[in-house]
Amino acid sequence: MKKVLHVPLLLAGLLALTPFVLAQQKQPVQQGDQSKLVVIVRNATEQYLDVNKATAAGYSPLFGCVSGSDHGAMGIHYVNGALLNGTVDATQPQALIYEPSSNGGLQLVGVEFIVDAATWLKTHSAPPVLEGQVFLYVDAPNRFTIPAFFELHVWAWRGNPQGSFVDWNDHVSCAGDM
Repeated sequence: MKKVLHVPLLLAGLLALTPFVLAQQKQPVQQGDQSKLVVIVRNATEQYLDVNKATAAGYSPLFGCVSGSDHGAMGIHYVNGALLNGTVDATQPQALIYEPSSNGGLQLVGVEFIVDAATWLKTHSAPPVLEGQVFLYVDAPNRFTIPAFFELHVWAWRGNPQGSFVDWNDHVSCAGDM
């Protein structure tokens, strides 16, 4: 018995798989992600899509490219020391996070808000909160060898399958940092 290949059915099947294949690729945050904090951060940091503008504004790389021990990465943190003053403002993240590319470029993928825990706890009894997102406490000693701090990641420029405020992002890689 001769099998007949049905091209229209095959094509329909391939088209049905397209969204799943695309979801596995690195995707920028879609306009559909309308979390208020993501939108605020995206609007405030659009000027830093060019890393040269970030360095001109006082941000500089710290710690190299940070990758997870079992999955995902954060990227290269460009920190503005003048903003490490114990305050939080959704429009002024203490760190901009860039992903290195194989051609030597850097792509802005997110931000991190960082607050020294001792400074914050002198005048507050709870962790910082931005637009309903509670900062995480990172005790000392830690992998960065810095005092205990509160932090909040916002993946405003790169989608994160785990959520916009989760530390590690499976769609960010340090592979280009070689």
